[in-house]
Amino acid sequence: MSTYTTDKASPFTRAVISSMRKLYPEALADKSFDNTGLLLEAPFDPIRRQMNSVLLTIDLTKAVADEAIERKDCVVVAYHPIIFRGLKSLTLADSQQQSLLRLALEGISVYSPHTAVDAAPGGLADWLADIVTGHLPSPEPTTHTAQQSKAEDTIPENEEVNEQSGTATPTEQPPEEKKKPQRPRMGMQRTYSRPTYPSHHPVDASKTDLNPSSVQHTRSIISPVTGVEGFEGAGMGRLITFNERQPLTHLVERIAHGVGSPKGFPLAIPQGKQVEDIQIRTVGVSAGSGHSILKGVEADLLFTGELSHHEALAATEKGQCVITLFHSNSERGYLSSVLREKLTKVLKEEWERVRKEVAEAEELTAEWEDAVKDDDVLVECSQQDRDPFGVVILESSKQEGKPLR
Repeated sequence: MSTYTTDKASPFTRAVISSMRKLYPEALADKSFDNTGLLLEAPFDPIRRQMNSVLLTIDLTKAVADEAIERKDCVVVAYHPIIFRGLKSLTLADSQQQSLLRLALEGISVYSPHTAVDAAPGGLADWLADIVTGHLPSPEPTTHTAQQSKAEDTIPENEEVNEQSGTATPTEQPPEEKKKPQRPRMGMQRTYSRPTYPSHHPVDASKTDLNPSSVQHTRSIISPVTGVEGFEGAGMGRLITFNERQPLTHLVERIAHGVGSPKGFPLAIPQGKQVEDIQIRTVGVSAGSGHSILKGVEADLLFTGELSHHEALAATEKGQCVITLFHSNSERGYLSSVLREKLTKVLKEEWERVRKEVAEAEELTAEWEDAVKDDDVLVECSQQDRDPFGVVILESSKQEGKPLR
């Protein structure tokens, strides 16, 4: 009879791992620096087993670990590896190690696909390329250089601040209350919004007017990955060549819609030029920190998560434009837009296969029987996961912005 043992992961964990390896083989990853695969294998206790659920996240932070524990997830699929280099110890003093120890205690395993997702056909690089080559309803809107805000320094008493946008919105008050004079906010001028972040659910075809990959173009791989059977056409980064030049303002709008409508993101253009006048024929695309992939790429626009000051300066001095989103904002939307649905479909098939294997392999205890009889499969995206950086908007300031030109 099978009993509780510390030398096996849960059957559902095995199904999740095999599903991820089918979708994004670890052989696609850049092993020169990356650390992909099963990073934490939690022992299975069938008496207090977790739910048959997977939590998707870009970064495994303490907040995400708390979320997984509260939800009783079986596996956290964290795009970025929480273990990058060899560990000499595991202690509660280190916040990341603390998260790993707490997850192991709860029976929650951690898997990281990272650059295997970047390289896979239909993976992260192609998702970003689909956004750049998408199309908004005709005519596409024109983006103009922002003017100085004329927001008032005071907030009426009948307004409250929206947590997501950081803007003041009216609230219902009795008629006599609405006649009260306005007053300053605690003697301080309100000159900036709360930090804002992109939506967790960008590019849902039913919720956005962006039609991905609909503008005519050709697409090539910047750094091919070969030798992985069934994954011909894999590689890091994409180079897009439009059949016809595209206004930079249109690409800005497409990207904003595609990654969750952030309040803003960095844009670098060559000095002496204006955003409204720039036309783009070629785009180099890479998620995350894109310099290692995009260096030496001859493209009108470099679109990535982040570049250093000197890397962006070198690009604009060559006449290139640069759009960055903050590192993980170039990655997070893929989880809800693509990975969640893909993994759910494959995992249902894999879980059915693993359940049959376990049931036929040996006589089971009642607890093991309950585990393999449970045919539920749930894949969801973390609601706590976000980039460390938000965007703070100056709403009322004596400082006047300088347009890009």
